[in-house]
Amino acid sequence: MHKHGHNPGSHHPAHASKPGLAAAPAVINLMPGQWHFGQGSLLKTLLGSCVAITLWHPTKKIGGMCHFLLPSRATRGTAPLDGRYGDEAMELLLQSIRRSGTRPSDYVAHLYGGADTMPDGMNIKFNVGERNIEMGWSLIDKNGFQMQDVDVGDCVPRTVTIDLPSGRVEVKRSAGHGVPGGVR
Repeated sequence: MHKHGHNPGSHHPAHASKPGLAAAPAVINLMPGQWHFGQGSLLKTLLGSCVAITLWHPTKKIGGMCHFLLPSRATRGTAPLDGRYGDEAMELLLQSIRRSGTRPSDYVAHLYGGADTMPDGMNIKFNVGERNIEMGWSLIDKNGFQMQDVDVGDCVPRTVTIDLPSGRVEVKRSAGHGVPGGVR
């Protein structure tokens, strides 16, 4: 995987398995600013104030996830799209959706993250998590995705996984904050 994403046209070699046993999907850990679109993988990421959007096509069993740090940048100029910014991460996913011959309205979407990670004693608050959440909602709405689940805000980190073969999405909130974890 390169710095800003994963080429949806490349595939990892199939792992040999015993007849009759399904091979476990390859796990792809997304770091901040990375994205992936494809099939057959398990995508996983850890979020603080960042936001992840998962997308899944129930019929074609394809989808993806982006993990962005900031809603957008002031000016892009001629620079390439950068997955660190919500609007650009979504454009990278939309390009993959178009290449797959599908439409955004065919996908179910989940929105996670945007925790307030700044201690209460800080005099300056940038509200990065809040701004990321607003961008996530806007991108899902503007592009016509079918919103299925949301777990945003609060002050707890989250681990998010999407199993692309099944479309199952899990979000686990970090323990010790008085909020139980769960599967979504």
